[in-house]
Amino acid sequence: MEKEGVIKFDLRFTAGPPVAMEALTELNSWRHILREQALIGQDPARYQGCDFGNISIRNGAPDQPRGKRQFVISGTQTGHLEALDNRHYACVTAYDAETNQVVAEGPVKPSSESMTHGVIYDLDNVFRAVLHVHSPDIWNSATALGIPVTNPSVEYGTPEMSREVERLYSQSDVRHKGIFSMGGHEDGIVAFGHTVEEAGNTLLTALARSR
Repeated sequence: MEKEGVIKFDLRFTAGPPVAMEALTELNSWRHILREQALIGQDPARYQGCDFGNISIRNGAPDQPRGKRQFVISGTQTGHLEALDNRHYACVTAYDAETNQVVAEGPVKPSSESMTHGVIYDLDNVFRAVLHVHSPDIWNSATALGIPVTNPSVEYGTPEMSREVERLYSQSDVRHKGIFSMGGHEDGIVAFGHTVEEAGNTLLTALARSR
């Protein structure tokens, strides 16, 4: 089993000040909801006891080019924390799936899933939020629920996963469903949308249907 939470990309990180708390209000509210549903957290019996789940929101100008669509994302291995503040978020300023490089700054290193978040933001400029959670219920029911699934042979945090996300976008209805399952990443589910609320409601709907 692959080690959860390991950063696999080339991270160019610069320590810096946190973003304003006001920018994180909605994101933190939804994190609380998802954590109550055990979609984000930490469990000694799951994933070698490592933290799981990460969330992000665009915070740059709407017209930023691909590869530089700035976003704020929860820090690596923060799932166990009951509540986050701005010290627990990093700002990703650039990313390149082909060179497998992420550039970030802030008080904490960004999530190991940062590349996947960036690729989703690059798919369409209207997407403003990405929520990555772990749900055995949704993951095991993905095909039955009609949720697009990435190739099971592809691991998270790799250039191959980035290409898989792009493939789903071009060959499936993932754009309209706003959710996909990571076939090669145990229990990994990603939802995205125009807002955090849209992505969050997509997850909760899928969770209710899977039970």
